[in-house]
Amino acid sequence: MNKVYPDARAALEGVVQDGQTIAVGGFGLCGIPEALIAALRDSGVTGLTAISNNAGVDGFGLGQLLETRQIRKMIASYVGENKEFARQYLSGELELEFTPQGTLAEKLRAGGAGIPAFFTKTGVGTIVAEGKEIREFDGEQYVMERSLVADVALVKAWKADKAGNLIFRKTARNFNPNVAASGKVTIVEVEELVEIGAIDPDAVHTPGIFVHRIVHNPTPEKRIEQRTVRSA
Repeated sequence: MNKVYPDARAALEGVVQDGQTIAVGGFGLCGIPEALIAALRDSGVTGLTAISNNAGVDGFGLGQLLETRQIRKMIASYVGENKEFARQYLSGELELEFTPQGTLAEKLRAGGAGIPAFFTKTGVGTIVAEGKEIREFDGEQYVMERSLVADVALVKAWKADKAGNLIFRKTARNFNPNVAASGKVTIVEVEELVEIGAIDPDAVHTPGIFVHRIVHNPTPEKRIEQRTVRSA
């Protein structure tokens, strides 16, 4: 099975549709699948529910999809970098499901592991717990959280082989492994693509069983990174 596609547009073709739930890896602008996000914008699909730690920034990352009004609902833990997000939310144009950061990571991980729900102390006694089941264990109260399974997961990795085995680089790993596992269809953007067998099995962070399509993007913009050199 050939998992490698010539570009981001081709990788999304026949997969993304209006009204889907899309999980997107990254933390801030670190480790975001920027080429796949841009291709998703260009696809014109609408009514999306986007699961991501944050909503990008104005004009970049998921912020592009907010500007084009392609996102109907955000499931996120932080959205403070995006003025357009705030404007749409405050005007009632955008639905928001705020989720504590660790809970969001576990909801994605559990979804990928086939676990439909779990209990956590995080959020008990706050608006996070409103409308959710509360149960007592060993004298402590816990709130039940449903796991998350996405129709499509968009992931950024540093290196992959052609079977889809992934290695993430340092903090760019962040939410990406959990997002990769949560997708019914997982599409990965990578900086380095190598032949099968070139990656030490012990170095694999996400096994290829979770990956359906791969796009090679050797020159990502990485707007979050700035090179600093010592003056002469």
